[in-house]
Amino acid sequence: MDLKNFTSAIAQIAEEKGISSEKIIESIETAIAAAYKKDYGEKGQIIKGKLDQKTGAVKFWQVKIVVDDKMIYSEKELEEMGESTSASEEASADKVRFNPEKHIMLEDAIRQLAKEKKTIKAGEELEIPLTAKKDYGRIAAQTAKQVVLQKIREAEREMVLEEYKSKEGDIASGIVQRIEGRNVYVDIGKTLGLMPREEQVYGEFYKTGQRLKFYIMKVDETPRGPIVLLSRAYPKLISRLFELEVPEIAQGQVEIKAIAREAGSRSKVAVESNEDGIDPIGSAVGQRGTRVMAIINELGGEKIDIIEWSENPDEFITNALSPAKVEEVRILPKNRALCIVPEDQLSLAIGKEGQNVRLAAKLTGWKIDVRTPADADEAEKKLKEEAGEEIEKSSSAKAPADKEEKPKKIKKETKKE
Repeated sequence: MDLKNFTSAIAQIAEEKGISSEKIIESIETAIAAAYKKDYGEKGQIIKGKLDQKTGAVKFWQVKIVVDDKMIYSEKELEEMGESTSASEEASADKVRFNPEKHIMLEDAIRQLAKEKKTIKAGEELEIPLTAKKDYGRIAAQTAKQVVLQKIREAEREMVLEEYKSKEGDIASGIVQRIEGRNVYVDIGKTLGLMPREEQVYGEFYKTGQRLKFYIMKVDETPRGPIVLLSRAYPKLISRLFELEVPEIAQGQVEIKAIAREAGSRSKVAVESNEDGIDPIGSAVGQRGTRVMAIINELGGEKIDIIEWSENPDEFITNALSPAKVEEVRILPKNRALCIVPEDQLSLAIGKEGQNVRLAAKLTGWKIDVRTPADADEAEKKLKEEAGEEIEKSSSAKAPADKEEKPKKIKKETKKE
């Protein structure tokens, strides 16, 4: 064996496949043991091989499990079970059917190790050295090749699963490799990622060779190997893009508190500063809008509204409805808010097909009703009546055991009103 070429080949495979040299050596040792068993072993034997990387020599051992009388079926028990007992039934039982190729009695194992002054217990493994062979048949060689390929594939799967499992929730840059039906397959480095139809942006068209950024949703293990599920529509993609573009967000000086997104159309992002003297909106927008424009370009022109987060509901809801100007916010029961805007700001506050107010509601978590000053009082009265009816319905629907909680809930909402 040319050890120099052999070592070089292992290093090359390890680099190409992205797996460790130790894993490749382990797969080769398993393959050599399988070839040995094919030509010189017996059915049921457990054979292990060890390759000396310095000399190229290979040593073999037969592994036998040490058992005692309590661990094996007696002849009487075997007769009672019958010859139809399946291997799965035996494997699930506390006892095993004795196989001289696979098992060895405790007293025999102790006798064999007496010269070496070693001790062994039932349940442990005994390694018996075998004579190394140099000549192998064609079938044994094919068996070894298949084992090596299988072990390398398994190592690749484990590596991909381990690496991308730790990257769940991050973004990855990838190149669209192919499109099959509604699914888009993306080359993200060491494996292919899958972006299903529901995670694609409406109106966004993908073509082979296109480089984009994707959000890693999760990694699923399947019989065919791990599948990395990607998304372009998930809201957290925006927060990860801001972390890349805005150092203040990456360092924690500015925090993204909430995101409301309609992928491909418009998003609202609420930000807050954690340090005095830092403008959260200015940091996110960047000088002349360079930072936010980089994110908008990555998202294919999706509009992004950046607003300042506030613990005060009135202020937060007012900010969320921007660019519309809000005159007054009235907090109502059942998590409702009535926003009063000037007549000329009504359409802007509602937005095209109600998008602006819908995103503001998602962002704040409040049910927002936008009205002009002329309609405000009547709308408030109607909303209070609806809220009162909802309270009555929810109260009457509760079980008797919950009666003690009703006055507390109604009292709290009345105070809010």
